[in-house]
Amino acid sequence: MIYSINPQKYQYRSLQRGIVKKMDVVTRTFDELSNIELYQIMRLRSEVFVVEQDCVYQDLDNKDQKALHVFGTKKNEVVAYTRIFKPGDYFKNTSIGRVVVAADERKYGYGKQIMLASLNVIEERFPNTTVEISAQTYLLKFYTELGFERTGEEYLEDGIPHVKMIKS
Repeated sequence: MIYSINPQKYQYRSLQRGIVKKMDVVTRTFDELSNIELYQIMRLRSEVFVVEQDCVYQDLDNKDQKALHVFGTKKNEVVAYTRIFKPGDYFKNTSIGRVVVAADERKYGYGKQIMLASLNVIEERFPNTTVEISAQTYLLKFYTELGFERTGEEYLEDGIPHVKMIKS
């Protein structure tokens, strides 16, 4: 089954100092990703989760093959990314994970944009479902503003404080 969305529907613009920044958002299954897209996604995840956050962990977890990959591009470069799992493939509920934005692109609001696009994809593909995330604790306010609610105590995941959050 092909999980593609019309990129034009999910074209986002952010205003920073009078400059319009555009990010095109695309959704693909693992098999639909080009080699270049996959490389850029893995590079971005590694840059942020391994290098920037100084967290040595196994990012290539054999779960990407089941995921829908939602990514934002500017000038043919991946600048924002999430992966989505249908209910039961990762958690009991539909889930979003590996939420990441390139360090030099965060000032444009692309984190919120990629999350809103991901929530739209979930609504299209898995309507009326609960969404579960394992959020880094320092991002609680960010996810709360997107409608997520904290549902548990803080725990360590790969040495980084996280909390479970749900959006119904």
